[in-house]
Amino acid sequence: MSDAHPIRSRRPGLSVGARIIAVVVLAAIGAVGAWLQHDAPGRSGTQPRTEFTASNPPAGLPTALTTGQHLNWSRCTSPPTARTGYDCAVMKTPLDYRKPDGRTIDVALIRRKATGPNARRIGSLVLNFGGPGVSGVSGLPEHLDQYKPLLDRYDLVSFDPRGVGATIPVRCGKTADETGYDGSDACAEHSGALLPYIGTSHTARDLDLMRYLLGDERLHYFGVSYGTELGAVYAHLYPSHVGRLVLEAPVDPTEDLVQEQVSQVKAAQAAFDRFATHCAARIRHCPTGDGPEEAARRMARLADRLEKKPAPDGGGTDLDADDLAYAVSDHLDLGTDGWSPLAEALTALIDHNDGGPLSKGADDTGSADRAATPRDNSRVAQTAITCADSSLRPGFERLDRDEARVRAASPVFGEAWSTGVYLCYDWPFDGERATPQVNADGAAPILVVGGTGDPTTPYPGARRMARALGDGVGVLLTAEEEGHGTYPQNRCVAEAVDTYLRTGRTPAVGTYAGAACPEVPYGSAGRPSAHRFVRWGRGGPMPGRHRRRDQRSRSVRDTYGWQVDRGIAG
Repeated sequence: MSDAHPIRSRRPGLSVGARIIAVVVLAAIGAVGAWLQHDAPGRSGTQPRTEFTASNPPAGLPTALTTGQHLNWSRCTSPPTARTGYDCAVMKTPLDYRKPDGRTIDVALIRRKATGPNARRIGSLVLNFGGPGVSGVSGLPEHLDQYKPLLDRYDLVSFDPRGVGATIPVRCGKTADETGYDGSDACAEHSGALLPYIGTSHTARDLDLMRYLLGDERLHYFGVSYGTELGAVYAHLYPSHVGRLVLEAPVDPTEDLVQEQVSQVKAAQAAFDRFATHCAARIRHCPTGDGPEEAARRMARLADRLEKKPAPDGGGTDLDADDLAYAVSDHLDLGTDGWSPLAEALTALIDHNDGGPLSKGADDTGSADRAATPRDNSRVAQTAITCADSSLRPGFERLDRDEARVRAASPVFGEAWSTGVYLCYDWPFDGERATPQVNADGAAPILVVGGTGDPTTPYPGARRMARALGDGVGVLLTAEEEGHGTYPQNRCVAEAVDTYLRTGRTPAVGTYAGAACPEVPYGSAGRPSAHRFVRWGRGGPMPGRHRRRDQRSRSVRDTYGWQVDRGIAG
């Protein structure tokens, strides 16, 4: 993505002045300081370790940030799961890459050192687990088991992207200390100095500085879901710095926010129909009836019932009609592993008004360790990053049409998804563009992995991502697989991806991992939890998904005299 013109405030009255930049940046530095214990000694392995040094720093940055900067790795103090076996560091980057000599921010990093011999170590593999809004500092310890086979050749590294966790966290609550969402005005008040600088293209530039400071001439990267957009934008900006990039469960770079919303809700409906067909044929006393059409009717009746009287979920909250749709989609993200639990959960809800099993099996969007990490702002960060990227700011007539279009795309999920079209309508800053720039002519081959039954990032987007990267760049690996993501549970996919990351050899163009390919066994746990963690897609259920539909936007209601749920976190 080429450097954009300076981002202008859409409503000057909402833009906070430069006078609060220092306050916000100092607060962000405080968050990092609480997370990282600088004086704790790092750990060395059982043998002397050779550190790599890169010779190609990012162009245009002052030497203080490149050759004059070194990552001081030390023991992580949070989350608790990272206190043993992990190192943490902070990386200084420009707040605004158009003003590289100006203010800097601290980006929080985490690392698990390679276990193989020094002579076989390739470098660092940077991981992004999706979102946007997902903390990599929390994510790496949580999902390490999925990537352990790669530790023989790589240090595994992740980070908190801009706006997330310990990296200049966005705040949109009633006060600057709250992590909830109190409207776009609150975002402007508490984080307005940061909001223009947290989009994907800015984080992609951070990745190139990170690559250099990690000692790699080229970036080796594994991005899942939204992380594929970040990786593809990086490839566009720095094609000559592309090493081995895996883009798994990719977003569609040709669709804007509303188009993605429609595509995703159709994919979720198709996945539900496949579940309903399986349920009718294979599950005794199937709660969705004799097939997809009856399933849609039963779900409509259940949603009407829950809208009138939500069901208790056993955790002190209630499950309403929107929650029903989101929880069902979360089970579908788990692939066929989620089908039997989904049938059991729907039976409990329909027959006994018990929402507990459905809520328990749904995406909790995070780790149990998050309470011990810097204040979790993942839902707010998702909104802020999405709106920094997307330039869509339609008027109300267009919003009405878009909402109706999404609603009509699915009898089960359309109503709940439709309010997401309002996500950025009154955002206080312009977004960068309608769709990301990802063409990466001249880059090394990039492996794109898509599942045919993905309900969150639909498979056609994987084909379009591979094409958009450029001829000879995007290499598509297709998996006949249900659920959001295919690595590492599909053995054929895991072997192809691991071979590529270890050797640089891509599968042949058009390689297809069919249903006959055995899944990697994971015991009773089934599909790895990361595919629950990364379920958010760009156009999917927005952060307010657990919000009751009667909790409307006060500013819209008061200003325009009608009610609309913008689908953002409350």
